Amino acid sequence: MASKVPVDEPKVLGGSGNAQSSAGSNGTANGTANGGAAAEQSGGESDDDADKHITEATAAAGEGGAKKRKNKKKKPKKKKKNEEAPAVQTEPPSVLISQLFPNNNYPKGEEVEYMGENRYRTTDEEKRHLDNINSDFLSDYRQAAETHRQVRQWAQKNIKPGQTLTEIANGIEDSVRRLVGHDGLSEGDAIIAGMGFPTGLNLDEIAAHFSPNAGNKTVLQYNNVMKVDIGVHVNGRIVDSAFTMAFDPMYDNLLAAVKDATNTGVREAGIDVRLGELGGLIQEAMESYECEINGTVYPIKPIHNIGGHTIVPYSIHGTKSVPSVKTDDTTKMEEGDVFAIETFGSTGNGWVYDQGEVSHYALRSDAPTVDLRLSSAKSLLNTIKKNFGTLPFCRRLVKSGIVEDYPPLLDKKGSYTAQFEHEVISRGEDY
Repeated sequence: MASKVPVDEPKVLGGSGNAQSSAGSNGTANGTANGGAAAEQSGGESDDDADKHITEATAAAGEGGAKKRKNKKKKPKKKKKNEEAPAVQTEPPSVLISQLFPNNNYPKGEEVEYMGENRYRTTDEEKRHLDNINSDFLSDYRQAAETHRQVRQWAQKNIKPGQTLTEIANGIEDSVRRLVGHDGLSEGDAIIAGMGFPTGLNLDEIAAHFSPNAGNKTVLQYNNVMKVDIGVHVNGRIVDSAFTMAFDPMYDNLLAAVKDATNTGVREAGIDVRLGELGGLIQEAMESYECEINGTVYPIKPIHNIGGHTIVPYSIHGTKSVPSVKTDDTTKMEEGDVFAIETFGSTGNGWVYDQGEVSHYALRSDAPTVDLRLSSAKSLLNTIKKNFGTLPFCRRLVKSGIVEDYPPLLDKKGSYTAQFEHEVISRGEDY
């Protein structure tokens, strides 16, 4: 989920327009797999055959008085119990991640070596040892990350033009809740595990923060470019990752530019890296691309005023921002920081502004004490607090300064934007 980067706005923004709302998708997913062990067939005679032999032997003894040998009933061999087949994911996803990976043995994800002058952190034996201790809390991140991975792969495979944004959002969010085992229906359940924020389905010039509200009937079209932004949390450890989907191959270079920029940010991130310099590397990667759309060649511009951010428990936006362009910010990444490295590219102005119907709200951590006069507002606020913001928040609370709203962020009308995002944990001595 994008964070606004504090930068000076340009004097003229070169375009405006209303947001469209549709979605598009492409990708691959893990298919379902079935497993099973065949039982061994038991040998030996049946009970009926054994009884028949006994009856015949008794009759023969009665007639001839001959010495008979008693036939014993043969017991069938015990069938070996089928060994339980390993649990596999269904389609759509419904098997608990904790069931697929017993004993919290979740995949660790990709480990990227530090770059440049920070390379000593992985070659120094003592540092390496310290990095590997006290990492139990990473289990929550890994569970959330594996949930995210399986849901997004299913989404990439199954989202098609003709679906409504509401169908797409419900499919993603229902799958997340099934996989973490918390449907959010009982009070306080969603605060244990579930959605980190409403699923963003941002079309074309809408770069971020759009999710279909109730009653939205927007249908995904073939020519849409859709950013899919999904957040999953387990015990407040939020995994924030996004991708862009487009069916028409003329957008391929737009997507490639932003993916390259995000991968550059992930590769170059690490302890002691200055955020302003990291933004410059991201910018350089993205601006090396151009994209031809309907006969017109567009340079790919990084969007200046949104970017990556730190994440803290139960709060999607921390205090540090990762720009998509070079800045004078000398703030460093530090041990223990959790960053969402996300970049946005555009064929438009490279600046976004607030416009459209708000669908993302969150309680402010620094909310002032406000005397809410309406009992309904007080009741809603209490519900939000108990359930970690799973309800759509009313604008009356926003005006009171208690809830932060996140309106959709748009570039100029008719432009196309793309987003890719991954989460990075900077592991240091305190882990």
